[in-house]
Amino acid sequence: MSGARHSLWLGSALLIATAALLLLGVGVGSTGFDSVLHAQHDPVAWQILWDIRLPRTLGAWVAGGLLGLAGAVAQGLFRNPLADPYLLGSASGAALGVALALALFGTTPFATQWLVRLGLTGAAFAGAVIGVVLTLALAKGVQHTLRLLLAGVIVGVVLGAGRDLVTIASPDTLQAMQGFMLGSTGFVGWASCGVMAAMLLASLLVAASFGRVLDGLALGEATAVSLGLPLAVVRAVLVAVLALATGAAVAQTGLIAFVGLASPHLVRSIVKTTHGRLIVLSALMGGLLLMAADVLARWIIAPQELPVGVLTAVLGGSYLLWLMHRRRRPGGGL
Repeated sequence: MSGARHSLWLGSALLIATAALLLLGVGVGSTGFDSVLHAQHDPVAWQILWDIRLPRTLGAWVAGGLLGLAGAVAQGLFRNPLADPYLLGSASGAALGVALALALFGTTPFATQWLVRLGLTGAAFAGAVIGVVLTLALAKGVQHTLRLLLAGVIVGVVLGAGRDLVTIASPDTLQAMQGFMLGSTGFVGWASCGVMAAMLLASLLVAASFGRVLDGLALGEATAVSLGLPLAVVRAVLVAVLALATGAAVAQTGLIAFVGLASPHLVRSIVKTTHGRLIVLSALMGGLLLMAADVLARWIIAPQELPVGVLTAVLGGSYLLWLMHRRRRPGGGL
């Protein structure tokens, strides 16, 4: 009961912080808070808030939620605290899928049409599935942590090279893909928010329903089998959830690293809870982290802005180095 109460308090705190950041995010931009002050009487200021800042800030939260969920699923499924969408090849596969879609159909990641956003998400999902399956095949399962991570790095590099070749072969997509690979919420509109919100809801419902199975799997594969858990079905479904969440986020915001890795770790450092609650809390934490990074990226060198993917890479890389240092200390762990 204590764990459930602590989880509820953490979830409430994350939602309150998210609401505060949402208000701040609506006011941060090239025109500053002037657009907020004059929005009621100025149609241009209102359009800036409603059509640009609000969907962008909400989109950052939903994309972060998808990445946080994907990280929690990956770490629970593979029983590996260092697993995340980028270390398992799914993000690189999703980016390759998007690059192929852009090259074949001549569309752009800045398009606002619902059909285009759904098409890019479908292409990213297919690429993410291929990336995870290749990683698992190369690692020959999930039993060996080092082999799994090494396989993920290799697959990520190979698929990334494939993405670059596709981009070079289609010069028209070069500029768009450059911004996409840096990671940005600048081209997130209401259509992107809607697509990502639907994918987040579906992924949360499925992943949380397998929370008890992940709890059993955490005790060891042999124990999970002895409990009668359908591991083959569970792995297939959760790999699909991992790919769908990663693909939806990557298709709309590009490559944004470390949110999926850091979110579950931060949640576990605050509360000890079951996988069902961990998945939901990781989604909330991921949304808060990416929303905060997006607001910071717009504010640091305003009126210009940093690519949010660059900012999360710097901050997330520092966090990963700290985790590795902590793990090397006597009695340290992840």
